[in-house]
Amino acid sequence: MAVKLTKNEQKLQKDRLKQYQRYLPTLQLKKQQLQMVIRQIEAEVAKLRAKQEKLVQDMQSWIAVYNENTAFSDELKVENLIKVDRVVKAKGNIAGVNIPVFKELTFIPISYDLNAYPLWVDKALESLRDCARYDALIGTLEQQIKLLGRELRTTSQRVNLFEKVKIPEAKTNIRKIGIYLGDQQTAAVVRGKIAKKKLMQGA
Repeated sequence: MAVKLTKNEQKLQKDRLKQYQRYLPTLQLKKQQLQMVIRQIEAEVAKLRAKQEKLVQDMQSWIAVYNENTAFSDELKVENLIKVDRVVKAKGNIAGVNIPVFKELTFIPISYDLNAYPLWVDKALESLRDCARYDALIGTLEQQIKLLGRELRTTSQRVNLFEKVKIPEAKTNIRKIGIYLGDQQTAAVVRGKIAKKKLMQGA
């Protein structure tokens, strides 16, 4: 876009430059904060996945016995004994981004006849609930990563826009206007001298 070569425009460009230079460090700080938090959450997700994997491995001792489940009638299937009620989440905020925060996973209480099931069912249900909690917690953290990642992309775009476009553009415009106004001033001085010389010659 063509820039007006005037003193008003020069002042406007200088004001804009100051504004960009004032906002840029804040944006850079926000970008760093988002990157750090995302890395921390990703590390937490990896840790939780490892714990969940360990839980699943520990379940292997009785999971083979789970085949007994096929001998149960439909209403006695083990999976019918676990029903998720809801995932309880709170609201959090990181670097101005609203994020969900996992609180707990609740289950619908289901009573069952202990005599109708083998001994391993109690331990199995406890482990399956823990596994479901890991899924809910990891899912919430991945949601946080998604929201923070979106904000990080927007912030990075703004940082790039200021660093690579707006600030260099304003500096170029200020320099261009400065050169033009300097040339105009020099030309005015030269014209003034010529006019004075002519006046003196006429006298």
